[in-house]
Amino acid sequence: MIRGHNSEIAYLAAALAAFAAGCGYHLSGKGDLMPATAKTIAVVFRNATTHYDLARMLPADVTREFLTRTRYKVVEDSTQADVILQGMVANVIPGPTTSDPTTGRATGALVMVWLNLTLTERATGKQLWVRNGWDFRERFEVSTDPQVYFDESGPAMQRLSQDVARAVVSTILEHF
Repeated sequence: MIRGHNSEIAYLAAALAAFAAGCGYHLSGKGDLMPATAKTIAVVFRNATTHYDLARMLPADVTREFLTRTRYKVVEDSTQADVILQGMVANVIPGPTTSDPTTGRATGALVMVWLNLTLTERATGKQLWVRNGWDFRERFEVSTDPQVYFDESGPAMQRLSQDVARAVVSTILEHF
């Protein structure tokens, strides 16, 4: 019986060793989406909505992320870029999330945004990455007192633009 017990332990140890050999630290992403030859990038955003704020902020925020986190030079003229990041604000839907039960006025709001993004190698026209319908959300409070009213929607759109910029650049750099 002891001999059988030892063989079970040996089998278990071998199985654990085989399992452990297959495990290990590895990155979740697949590496940088940018071609090795890329030195410059152009960031171009369009707006397909009646909400202009986000489309106005995104190019500057994405550019700032590329400049602070990468070695790439950002150029304004897409004909001079090695790679072009094209984005389109496809839809923006703001709406109330909570309301004051006595007045019925909104006390909380949510803005939802959908983006279409394409990263293209200019020389070959090859699409390196496409992400359509990428959604982002930002909550903010709405003041119920008109005497101390502060419109939080502008700062909420700024936070949203910065979050989008971080997510886009991270995705391109880490290929998630």
